[in-house]
Amino acid sequence: MSDNTFVPADFDVPTELVAPEFRLVPLGGEHNVADLAAWSGSIEHIRATPGFQGSSWPPVDGMTAEANLGDLVRHREDFAERRGFTYTVLEAGTGDVIGCVYIYPKRGDETVTDVRSWVRADRAELDIVLYEAVSGWLAARWPFGTIEYAVRSRT
Repeated sequence: MSDNTFVPADFDVPTELVAPEFRLVPLGGEHNVADLAAWSGSIEHIRATPGFQGSSWPPVDGMTAEANLGDLVRHREDFAERRGFTYTVLEAGTGDVIGCVYIYPKRGDETVTDVRSWVRADRAELDIVLYEAVSGWLAARWPFGTIEYAVRSRT
């Protein structure tokens, strides 16, 4: 790995994860309107999601479309520079934005991979499904050692 990248230079970063209920693709500016609507309509739900509890995101006062676009552009740049990987979760069939997955080095310990994900409140039943799909994908396809991804359980 170089000093500026999160994964080895020869690692082929996945650009998609397909599951029966959804598809993950790299998050970008083209998702701005739908992404903003997805998270801003589910703030309380996301803040109660494992991995986001006690977080300042999403902002309770919302965000302008321009500010959200700035975040999406930053995530796309991180992806291109291999510093971190953010995927939008698109509902199978409709293509609606229903969530997001973030894969970044942990702040303060870059040997640990920090993974977080959320789904819209009206798709809450997919939270565990997404967690299980992403966990399996990370184990099978990614070069990470230690992964921190807040556990979800079916109980």
